[in-house]
Amino acid sequence: MGQGWRSAGGFALSELLVALAVTGLVLTAIGGLLEQSQRAYLAGAAQLEAQQSARVAVERLARELRGAGVDPRGAGFVPLLNPGPTGFTIQNDLNGDGVIAEHRETITYSLTGRTLRRNAGGGAQPLIEGVESLAFTYLDGAGLRAATPGGIRTVLIAITVGPVSMTTQVRLRNR
Repeated sequence: MGQGWRSAGGFALSELLVALAVTGLVLTAIGGLLEQSQRAYLAGAAQLEAQQSARVAVERLARELRGAGVDPRGAGFVPLLNPGPTGFTIQNDLNGDGVIAEHRETITYSLTGRTLRRNAGGGAQPLIEGVESLAFTYLDGAGLRAATPGGIRTVLIAITVGPVSMTTQVRLRNR
């Protein structure tokens, strides 16, 4: 007598309910931890992608700016046309005929909305998307702001994509 509903080797209903409640709390905590880990991973992956995209864009801009102004005949054209705070056009006489006419001889960079575009004659193709800020600063040989496009010797590039900001200074080799 005195055992009631409990058998010698079993559990009471109240014990099972307590065990289920504890198990539920543990599983909820584990689920929250997994969700937080996934959010941290996705944020890190987004930052890495933004950093890689910004790096690729800055490297391409720098490479093409360094080579701006190829002028084998000495025709005297300016390497950068329409230098603005968010875009410019690069000129090169790649075929050496003294005329800037072919598609690849002018390359235009422009910020449209949040997309930096590059047009080398085949239409403006997106170079990088998600640009939050972009600024080009044009300097002369003395390191002061260039008064005319022909006086540009250095271009400062500052770009922000998501949480990533990059800056670089590019000297035009052909000037």
